[in-house]
Amino acid sequence: MTSPSSGRPGGLAALVKPYLEPAPLGALLLGISSGFPYAMIGATLTTRLAQDGIDKKSITAFSLAFLVYNIKFLWAPLVDRLRLPLLGRLGHRRSWLVLSAAAVATAVAFLAVAEPSAHLGATALAAVCVGVAGATFDVVIDAYRIETLQPSQLGVGSGMSQYGWRIGSVSAGALVLLMAEHIGWTSAYLLCAAFVLPAVVACLWLGEPERHREPVAAKSLKAMAAAVVAPLTEFFSRHGAWLVLAFVLLHKIGDTLANLTLRLLLDDLGFSNAEIAQYDVGFGFIAYLVGIFIGGVLYTRLGLKRSVMLSLILMGVSNLSFAGLAAYGHSNALLAGAICFENVASGIGGVVVVAYLSALCNLSFTATQFALLSAAASIVGRLVTGTTAGSLIEKLGYIDFYVLTTIAALPGIVLFAWMMRSGLIDSSIGESDVRAATEGRAHAAALEPEATGPKVRDTR
Repeated sequence: MTSPSSGRPGGLAALVKPYLEPAPLGALLLGISSGFPYAMIGATLTTRLAQDGIDKKSITAFSLAFLVYNIKFLWAPLVDRLRLPLLGRLGHRRSWLVLSAAAVATAVAFLAVAEPSAHLGATALAAVCVGVAGATFDVVIDAYRIETLQPSQLGVGSGMSQYGWRIGSVSAGALVLLMAEHIGWTSAYLLCAAFVLPAVVACLWLGEPERHREPVAAKSLKAMAAAVVAPLTEFFSRHGAWLVLAFVLLHKIGDTLANLTLRLLLDDLGFSNAEIAQYDVGFGFIAYLVGIFIGGVLYTRLGLKRSVMLSLILMGVSNLSFAGLAAYGHSNALLAGAICFENVASGIGGVVVVAYLSALCNLSFTATQFALLSAAASIVGRLVTGTTAGSLIEKLGYIDFYVLTTIAALPGIVLFAWMMRSGLIDSSIGESDVRAATEGRAHAAALEPEATGPKVRDTR
């Protein structure tokens, strides 16, 4: 293993340099476009419906539009296998990105012209269209990002993508609310359709990914069925694949339980809306961005396995800060500390775990496998939260509940540690070039210890 020597130029410039390379900058642009459709059918649509006098029951029903994001893996094989006519000249990934971007812009325009007070059904249909188009856009963007980034850039690229997602979702949501007062909801939504452009610019700038593999044409029904099954068959043919899937399913349970119940704790401790906005939203947002940056640095310096393990421990321990807040009571200082700790840990985890999920994808099935893995990573935690969290809080109280969320993080930590020791992390990586690239860098570092520039540690 190598580490940067004290004699090399380093500092902030060395840490920032990987973020300024073309592929990570492209990931930032892709993330901006990926984040905005979610905002269009989220809080902004809720505000629009409320201001149009729609009843609360109908407004909350619109949250069903988000369900399509959880089932996007059902049509992800089409993105991997189907070559588009005419647009296909741009390349497989770029043609799908341009098409899905156009679909998102069209769906947002449909939502813009739909008048909730006059045609609530049309507005609901438009919201679902934005969800379907946005989820497809996500599938294409994730595949393009993974195939454009080199293995050594997965950590930094994942961080830049998350920066972009936050920028896109927050900017689009704020722009709609601000412009709606001046030019109306329809014009504001139409204006926001332009948020698809950063992703289009990125794909035209970076070109068709060099690591993309053109799919084999499916010329019969049997071949088409095999094309859908092949991504699953390939994944589960790897040594230890079921244990990897178990880790993906388990690792976020504790973190999800803690995050989705935090507002209940803050309300019961008597924090005002202004305090929640300042600390949970304001401080939390900044801390999360800091965590994303730290995550990219840790991935580069520590490698895949050690950075993931560190992030799992931090995310688990951060839940204890909420237990401490619950024990102490109303305290702005403790709230700020707990929020910052948890969001930095989540930012780090978001980067390195997403990088790991990206590395698990075989480049022949990038879109399908990442869609499946990303859906699996959140589904168990959300189901447990929705079915048992409230009753657990009532039975145990907040202190014991948050201690329990830390305990719930232990299975994922222990399983990942065992996978590291047994070599399953290496054997489950989707592409041999991911391992070869890091092994080559480590070997070169051992031969040339005097070389200048920051070293990238072996991921093993």
